[in-house]
Amino acid sequence: MTHNRRTLLLAGAAALAGAALPGAEPAYAASAAQIAGDARAALNRLYAAQPKARQLGSKALAILVFPKIIKGGLIIGGQSGDGALLTGGKVEAYYNLSAASFGLQAGGQTFSYALFFMNAKALDYLRKSDGWAIGSGPNVVVMDKGAAASITSTTLSEDVYAVPFGQQGLMAGLGLEGSKITQIHPS
Repeated sequence: MTHNRRTLLLAGAAALAGAALPGAEPAYAASAAQIAGDARAALNRLYAAQPKARQLGSKALAILVFPKIIKGGLIIGGQSGDGALLTGGKVEAYYNLSAASFGLQAGGQTFSYALFFMNAKALDYLRKSDGWAIGSGPNVVVMDKGAAASITSTTLSEDVYAVPFGQQGLMAGLGLEGSKITQIHPS
């Protein structure tokens, strides 16, 4: 799929998602400061809602937080959102997560994702890749609320843990499959 075609699909899906969500605001290009502030606030909300996630955070080398991902679709769908990579509590870089999909789907929603990088190999892969397609490279385990509650320091053996949170809207599924994470340089 060409870049322009993917962009068009994502824009259409995001517009559909925005129309489907109560109180949704129009999309705009956020500044680096806005993304950083939103990422920190989202991570604090995750820690408050899922205290075991704080344990993941204390063991992680870095945390990539996407504070607001917009997902929408009607047969053809897409999702997109910008986030910040936090290392030692400081923003190291900014990334975009985007995906397009085709299938039986309808609706729109927003949600947040935190990706906890547990080892140097996985973090180096993110830093050095020219866009990381989830499903290639480091092993990613998506943890729902129940799975996150059962983690202990002895069970943390994967490269990256992805924790979805703050879901709002009318669409099922929060998979990362087929998503691509690309570094961006907001102003």
